[in-house]
Amino acid sequence: MTRYVLTLNLRDDPAVIETYRDYHRRVWPEVLESLRREGVERMDIHQLGHRLVMILELTDGLDFRRVFAKHTVSSPRVAEWERLMKSLQEPSPDAPDGDWWAVMECVFQLEAQEPAIARAADRSRTS
Repeated sequence: MTRYVLTLNLRDDPAVIETYRDYHRRVWPEVLESLRREGVERMDIHQLGHRLVMILELTDGLDFRRVFAKHTVSSPRVAEWERLMKSLQEPSPDAPDGDWWAVMECVFQLEAQEPAIARAADRSRTS
């Protein structure tokens, strides 16, 4: 599985933010089906103010840009959803030119620390 953490902004307007949240309480079935069909195994979107963070897990080897491009053209209904969502969003100021979402860099993973923790525990038992 390939994980991406992405960010963008909603338009900084309480009505827009509530509209976005309301749509995501009832995502259209065609959108969900398309995401799964294109290889999205898990998608979580978190919000703080007008900032969104998406944690996206894809089938190994898939690139999120290609997945989203295929998803967007998968049906007229999905294309309508994507146009509607974009009308509520603004690209992240950190996104490369032409991109909407910015890829966030991972700076810490607990799992990567486990071998060091195990070595330290072993040393404390033999001391």
